[in-house]
Amino acid sequence: QVQLVESGGGLVQTGGSLRLSCQASGRTFSSNTMGWFRQAPGKEREFLARIRWSGITNYADSVKGRFTISRDNAKNTVYLQMNSLKPADTAVYSCAAAAAGTFVQWAYWGQGTQVTVSS
Repeated sequence: QVQLVESGGGLVQTGGSLRLSCQASGRTFSSNTMGWFRQAPGKEREFLARIRWSGITNYADSVKGRFTISRDNAKNTVYLQMNSLKPADTAVYSCAAAAAGTFVQWAYWGQGTQVTVSS
């Protein structure tokens, strides 16, 4: 059974940092594009970042320069380093794995971890 499990969320003050982890199990995702998304209450899910198997990354404008996505294929884990956090970053953050050979067809999802940024 394929599972993606996020961790590392919590409460942080404005300007603070958090590092989210997404541990995959059930199969290896070293050849898959992995991504991070978030959803705030009353808003649509928002794409944040993706990392391809080659290490190439893409970011949404809203987080570019503040968030960094990385992966450790040996650990089957993807990370999201979040710096200079703002109250607007408060949301449930989820990781996803794309279907093989694609960059945007997200086939597997984690359950999410809450990030709350206080002002």
